Amino acid sequence: MTEEQPFTLRQIAVPAFGPSLLFGLGEGAILPVIALSVRELGGSVALAALVVTLIGIGSLVCNIPASIITTRYGERWALVAAALWSALAMAICVLLKSLAAFAAGVFMVGMAGAVFGLARQSYLTESVPFHYRARALSTLGGVMRIGLFIGPFLGAAVIPFLGIGGAFWVGVATQLIAAALSFSIPDLPGEHRLRTVTAAPGGPHVRPTIRSVTSSHMHIFVTVGIGIMLVSAVRASRQAVVPLWADQIGLSAATISLIYGMSSGIDMLVFYPAGRVMDRKGRIWVALPSMVFIGVAMLLMPLTHGLITLLFASMLMGFGNGIGSGMVMTLGADYSPAAGRAHFLGVWRLLSDIGSTAGPALLSAVTALLSLAAGIWCNGLIAFAAAGVLWYWIPRTHRAAPG
Repeated sequence: MTEEQPFTLRQIAVPAFGPSLLFGLGEGAILPVIALSVRELGGSVALAALVVTLIGIGSLVCNIPASIITTRYGERWALVAAALWSALAMAICVLLKSLAAFAAGVFMVGMAGAVFGLARQSYLTESVPFHYRARALSTLGGVMRIGLFIGPFLGAAVIPFLGIGGAFWVGVATQLIAAALSFSIPDLPGEHRLRTVTAAPGGPHVRPTIRSVTSSHMHIFVTVGIGIMLVSAVRASRQAVVPLWADQIGLSAATISLIYGMSSGIDMLVFYPAGRVMDRKGRIWVALPSMVFIGVAMLLMPLTHGLITLLFASMLMGFGNGIGSGMVMTLGADYSPAAGRAHFLGVWRLLSDIGSTAGPALLSAVTALLSLAAGIWCNGLIAFAAAGVLWYWIPRTHRAAPG
């Protein structure tokens, strides 16, 4: 597809974004009840918290295998397999009444998320013209967030009739539909996965490997990639900061839910305009403000002492996170090579997941050693560090998509 051909996102709306919405709905339906399910099976509170983290761990350890699967079988079949694997995992969670089986099922959901996420990113990178890329990937991120937002309501609607397991049956149904819809998307040309590179001037052409792609792009991974780790750390911590601080200042559970919901609403409203800005002005015009807004919000949050001030800080944080929707995927797509793209994206997503795991851990550690306010301020400083790294490196290394 060339830039001269007319293109609109409507052309790929259902095949590209439909499976992602459904996948998000399924995950959103089960996330609120994972810990409750562990408790229902007789697990302790500590074990429940550990099982919740298995989704992230499953994603973390499967990013590299996901790149191998996508390279070998193609994006379409990777999407189908990931959705079916997720459906199987959720069925295991509800059918096999043991803690070990439940934990394995949750881990499998994380594995599926890694494959599905990489395949959909690779698919859009190849199928969308470069000048629409940021809008497409920002929309992809926004659609996934919408699914995660609506999913808990679908789960809550069936729980009175089927019990906690009803949320998992909602997940099974949405993942099966996502698999069917993924099967219907058009295949990308097979050549894009079979591109080769020249090992040496005048030498033979070879198929890229994870090692060769990592080695040849190490400069990007240790510059912009470090910034992506910091971004992911801040974003993951953000999800815990608002409810924890709201509880600290004595707000009720209903009020906390209201604040969190309004922050999430702002988050979901701005993803497309942000993508448009990235396409027209450049990636830095969104990457830098996103981290600055989140950083300012985190520095302000420990200074709030009531509903109005906390709501302001939370909505500022939601706005900063919302305009950054798709930013990590867009930068990964920009720097990924035509040959070995899935391998590059696998390493890129691994860096992002490392940040997502480290962020909440750092918040927890600083809070235990000092205070919650200190933990939040520490994450605010990390947001400014991320802004600095991205500001310094993006203008110097950004390039158009490979031909």
